[in-house]
Amino acid sequence: MTPGELRGFCLSFNAAVEDFPFSPEISVFKVLGKMFALTSLDGRPLTVNLKCDPDDAIRLRREHPGLIVPGWHMNKRHWNTVAGGPDGGRLPDRVVRELVEDSYDLVVAGLPRADRLRLDRP
Repeated sequence: MTPGELRGFCLSFNAAVEDFPFSPEISVFKVLGKMFALTSLDGRPLTVNLKCDPDDAIRLRREHPGLIVPGWHMNKRHWNTVAGGPDGGRLPDRVVRELVEDSYDLVVAGLPRADRLRLDRP
């Protein structure tokens, strides 16, 4: 997955926006103010921090050693860092997309009911 493809996919979700609260180099993708992905799109290799169910996080790290690791500078119980860039070892694009979507869905599930209903994702 290229940086542009990752950015476009993150922004394809309902109410998703890109923000730069930490620095101009760090893209933070949010839904209604809550972060679901964080990446340096210029980073080599390209990685992205994604929210994950704690049990799934452990399983994914075990299944993909070195490609999915505890979230860099994040709560390691709830966040994974995923290698998804075009250079070097990386996860298949399909897997990265699934993990981004799972992260978005987890964040949406934690929103107040009124906000979730407003999003009404098909």
